[in-house]
Amino acid sequence: MPHACKLLTIAAFFGLTLSAAGSSPREQVLDSYQNGLAPGWETKSFAGQTHYTAEHDDKQFYIKATSNAAASGLFRKITYDSREQPILRWSWKIERTLSKGDERAKAGDDYAARVYVVFPSIFFWNTKALNYIWANTLPKGEALPNIFTANAMMIAVESGNGRAGQWMNEERNIYEDFKKYFKTEPPRVGAIAIMTDTDNTGETATAWYGPIIIAKDSPQP
Repeated sequence: MPHACKLLTIAAFFGLTLSAAGSSPREQVLDSYQNGLAPGWETKSFAGQTHYTAEHDDKQFYIKATSNAAASGLFRKITYDSREQPILRWSWKIERTLSKGDERAKAGDDYAARVYVVFPSIFFWNTKALNYIWANTLPKGEALPNIFTANAMMIAVESGNGRAGQWMNEERNIYEDFKKYFKTEPPRVGAIAIMTDTDNTGETATAWYGPIIIAKDSPQP
């Protein structure tokens, strides 16, 4: 979907997925990828198809994403309270950022790698999302609203090509991030997604995503 708001399409895709949650484990892995992609993952295409494959090397299992002037996301619906499980951890690696990528321009709203958390609403236009991006130009640690909608915050967890080709381990407190950037208490999480997208810039990108972990707290030293 070149030059359009992907978040609103995502919101419509999820619809009303809110459901009751059981007891919250201290830590859970969304998918280990050890047997390929586990049941429950869904693909949503916005423009063409980003290809996601479960692979491994002698060190770890991961998803490899390749995109050529395309944008589709890989989503896993999961409902839980971020107050009880605020921590999100993952690892990722990119081949390179996008030369035409620009977080402040509609034509540059593409990312070699992003992990995001969707907070659905009964009214889909109120759905909000935290987008943790490997930014093209936005400095690491900075954040701004998506160029198409203020309902999506783009948070630069990594930036530029200085660490391209390296596996990076990340951790975020999604409860605190939501309160910080949206100035309100978060609704329940409705889905977690990964996306490598290049539809607006027309470029190619390759990224690798390790397992995503949902947790009550940070690991003990």
